[in-house]
Amino acid sequence: MRLSLYGFAPYVRGGAPTLHGTAEPQDGRTAGRLRLNGRVAKGCACGSGTGYRGCCGRLHRGEADAATAEELMRSRYSAFAERDEAYLLRTWHPATRPERIDFDPGTRWTGLEIVRTEAGGPADARGVVEFRARYTSGGEAGEQHEVSRFVRDGDAWVYVRGKVG
Repeated sequence: MRLSLYGFAPYVRGGAPTLHGTAEPQDGRTAGRLRLNGRVAKGCACGSGTGYRGCCGRLHRGEADAATAEELMRSRYSAFAERDEAYLLRTWHPATRPERIDFDPGTRWTGLEIVRTEAGGPADARGVVEFRARYTSGGEAGEQHEVSRFVRDGDAWVYVRGKVG
């Protein structure tokens, strides 16, 4: 059975999602690193082109909330790449949230492409983000195409479910 967990579940083991990886930057830099002011910084897996710490890292650390459904989707992709279970569970709607996430050490997230968004802005209550997430597993490349649904839970965006295409 294929289980869609925010577009990042190419495999399911024992009923729990098996996810893992570190996405490579799309501009050819190696090992997800950026050079900022002469220092090497870790690039964000979401593909923003900025450093992880000031991009999705601030959301993962709880210093900020995602302003849009797309920003939440990107931060969740990055959280899968970083294996940040606490953030993933915290940003999952309580009605569809699993008890835990079992990351698969053999899966590596390699890129994210946003196909389209519907609503999901700062003033919206619902949003849809369609995307393609690339990964490698067991030395083979794969891609997951998904349409994910988000809602506001209080003031925060949360992931509800996705349909894998």
